[in-house]
Amino acid sequence: MSDSRTEADGGGARPAPPEVAALTDGEWHRLHPATPLLKGGIALVAVLVILFNNAREYVVELFVPGGRRGDEGDPFGYVVEQGWLGWLLLAAFAVIAVFVGGAWLSWTMNTFRVGDDVVEVRSGIVFRTNRRARLDRIQGINIQRPLLARVFGAAKLEVNQAGQDANVNLAYLRSASADDLRREILRRAGGAQQQHAPVAAEGATADGTAGTTAASALDGPPTPGRPDARAPHRPGFGGLVEQRANEFLAPELDPDEAPPQSVVELSPGRLIGSTVLSGYTLFLVAVVVAIAISVITTGEWFLLFVLLPAVLGSGGFYVNRITKSLRYTIAGTRDGVRIGYGLFSTSNETLPPGRIHSVKVSQPLLWRPFGWWDVKINRASRSSTKGAAGQENTTILPVGDEEDVRRVLELVLPELVGVAAVGVAAEEARAGSTAPAVAPETVASETAPTPVPDAAAHAPVPGAAVHASTPHDSATDAAAPPAVRDAVEATTEHTLSLVEGGLRSSGTDGGFTVSPRRAAVLRWFSWRRNGFRSAPGALLLRKGAIWRQLVIVPLPRVQSVGLVQGPLRRRLRLATVHLHTVQGPIVAEIGALDQDDALGFFTTASREAVVAARADRTHRWSEETP
Repeated sequence: MSDSRTEADGGGARPAPPEVAALTDGEWHRLHPATPLLKGGIALVAVLVILFNNAREYVVELFVPGGRRGDEGDPFGYVVEQGWLGWLLLAAFAVIAVFVGGAWLSWTMNTFRVGDDVVEVRSGIVFRTNRRARLDRIQGINIQRPLLARVFGAAKLEVNQAGQDANVNLAYLRSASADDLRREILRRAGGAQQQHAPVAAEGATADGTAGTTAASALDGPPTPGRPDARAPHRPGFGGLVEQRANEFLAPELDPDEAPPQSVVELSPGRLIGSTVLSGYTLFLVAVVVAIAISVITTGEWFLLFVLLPAVLGSGGFYVNRITKSLRYTIAGTRDGVRIGYGLFSTSNETLPPGRIHSVKVSQPLLWRPFGWWDVKINRASRSSTKGAAGQENTTILPVGDEEDVRRVLELVLPELVGVAAVGVAAEEARAGSTAPAVAPETVASETAPTPVPDAAAHAPVPGAAVHASTPHDSATDAAAPPAVRDAVEATTEHTLSLVEGGLRSSGTDGGFTVSPRRAAVLRWFSWRRNGFRSAPGALLLRKGAIWRQLVIVPLPRVQSVGLVQGPLRRRLRLATVHLHTVQGPIVAEIGALDQDDALGFFTTASREAVVAARADRTHRWSEETP
């Protein structure tokens, strides 16, 4: 298995660029000077265009005598006839002055700072707002570059936190420094020691108003193939155009960000095919067939006019989904899994280790002849942007074959499964395998991993699986010796082989415990495939015969385990086991199990989740050994 982490073997992180070191000095800085225009100025421009469009005949008449005046009843013509044109221009000038002044004042009062343990934003003129994001609670960092913002060389950086409306937005920053700033924030969040390159001068700001400071380096255009590299700046308008052109033509992923063998790309042909073979297409075909039958049987053609808007809207739907997923990449970096996509407006997000709570690999029926799968995750945060193909940002692989799925899981599972399994082994060896098993008292019961002392300070979200602090010589330490890393990779490789076997297998193949024959009353087609098994560092749930699914739940991310048996299942001697994680598109439950098998799975999962939570250290993924 390829090692997806860059710089990990170097014994330390590379220093932050001078301009980023200036922006992360703990002082307050302003945002990009084009922020007011990008946030609300476009609406003002649109209003001015509408006013000019209404007055264009009068403007033309000033230069072309005898030109056509406005139509009768034209509001602008009425204003001119009444002699109110001067007052109208004065009012328009006053409104524009107030708007520009308010935008400027809002920009000056919208500041941010990045400290050693927090990212903080202050905004508002009359009603002040202060939002903080603790670095040890960061669930991911997303960088968005809308088309208009790219013209101004700006980007929006969103720090994702657990909870509703908890994110902290830096809108907008200079595009050239956004990626380096994210890298530095994640390095601090991961516990790495700070290493800064010398700062050119003090007082640098993100808007470049501090004169000849380190922030002036932000204006250097990126070299082709590496968006963050600073090239010699050619002065003048030509240099600015060249800089913007290089940014538009640069690859979505910096080649130095991740090794080529760890990058998974999306084929345009496969993207188009998977979009066409979607559930929406089935719905559209069903509507067309229903309308055709109605026209043939009734002879009424008016329903065709009802169908026309739907067809036109469907074209826009398909084009939007495809263009948003072009240039899709997912790669492993030192600070987590990086997902990027977009053609005109781009977006890329880095998910730190330990922030993925469960993984689901699924295959719709229409994709089965082509061997295509998609991969979704559960995460504690909610991003304000949609993911690739217009889907929720919990979809990390919109479509791919089994090789793509394997490569994506190779990026995700080492920090979730391999480290967890090795850490559990070390914890059991240290404790003499004395972790108490949790025995359920009744068939309808629930258990949660027992909290560990001093763990609350490291838990990513309230109620999540506890992250216990362990000694620096732990087998799960990020600076672990090669022998431990080899053990992590070997464990991950074994789990990957079990996952691959579970994608297509049925019955007890692959070591799965499946539903008994009497479960066919509840699972007509899938009872032979419906099953579970334990894997090193994870629990695997295999479901679905028509719509195949395989759910992978890392042991440290299990918040609680539930066992449920209703009246019907009790009569059939069946039960359902729930593995509770954060809310998301994945529901980690397996039903229609033999009640004895379910009880055994319940007990084993509870015990292993407690041990895994105690040994987990993925919340400090970059911490170095002293």
